[in-house]
Amino acid sequence: MQVSLKDIKKLFEEIAPLPLQESYDNSGLLVGDENTMISAALVTLDVTEEVVAEAAAKGCDLIIAHHPAIFGNLKRVTASDTTGRIIMEAIRNGIAIYASHTNLDNVPEGVNKALCDKLDITGMQILKPMKDMLQKLVTFCPVKHADKVREAIFMAGAGQISNYDSCSFNAAGQGTFRAGESANPFVGKTGELHFENEIRIETIFPAYLQSAVIKALLSAHPYEEVAYDIYNLDNAYTGAGAGMIGELNEETGAREFLLKAKSVLGIGCIRHTALPSMKIKKVAVCGGAGSFLIRDAEAAGADIFLTGDIKYHDFFVPAGRMILADIGHYESEQFTKELICTLLKKKFPTFAHFISGTLTNPVNYL
Repeated sequence: MQVSLKDIKKLFEEIAPLPLQESYDNSGLLVGDENTMISAALVTLDVTEEVVAEAAAKGCDLIIAHHPAIFGNLKRVTASDTTGRIIMEAIRNGIAIYASHTNLDNVPEGVNKALCDKLDITGMQILKPMKDMLQKLVTFCPVKHADKVREAIFMAGAGQISNYDSCSFNAAGQGTFRAGESANPFVGKTGELHFENEIRIETIFPAYLQSAVIKALLSAHPYEEVAYDIYNLDNAYTGAGAGMIGELNEETGAREFLLKAKSVLGIGCIRHTALPSMKIKKVAVCGGAGSFLIRDAEAAGADIFLTGDIKYHDFFVPAGRMILADIGHYESEQFTKELICTLLKKKFPTFAHFISGTLTNPVNYL
């Protein structure tokens, strides 16, 4: 079964919208034409020259990766550097490259949930919800049309608060307006002051949905000129953010838990702070490089925080108040490949896709 690259792109960007990626990131379609029909995909954590060769050998015309093949300001594509060779070889073999990176890290069903599931962590919540992401829409419409307007903006993604949807506040009032000579009023007469019983509707939405929400509002609203206000909110957006925190089913010894993590993740070694005699229950994780979340994990009451790329001085930060463990960058994100394949299979059951057999972890252990 062939699938259009546009549909594959749409699938991942509905699950992990590109506006949720960090400012330094470069997720999305990196190489290729979204109008291309794709026969098979190779799923990998990193795009290397070996991975491109593997995709070509398996007849895959798409590579879906977690880490973008192109980072920073790429000014030239030549065979003199690795990135250039990867891009050139992909184009030469007709292979598109798509990456879903920190946007997939930052959604509740993304990278960190996959890690939590492997470690039997339950009751998961975003560790550090995003800020400056929420907006409030306020609009006014005739009483008889309020249901239609609410339904339209909810369908566009507004009104979602944690595990609740269709959230809004509604208040009755009276609006006034006078239609000018060139107006075509839905109610009232040209040149006459009109009073209309209206409903004030308030709801919230993530900023990246603003265009879709306003389009839905204008489409459903009966007025020729629709009155609405949009406010930026300082509230944390619990629907996306960095890291995840949850609990083990029962209290466990710290050493016992780390040994389990080492086995499940196939880690060569785990660097960690001192292990207290007390047992642990509350666990925070961040796939990849998560040192920036150490204080957040501690503030959230985590007994232990697992992440990768921890620097020497970072190990001093918890000062015995929380266990800090470095489980490796690759190791903490490796299950992203399974996650991507699961999403593909659910949406496109007969579409051919493979997990790359190329080990791309550059770190080795003695």
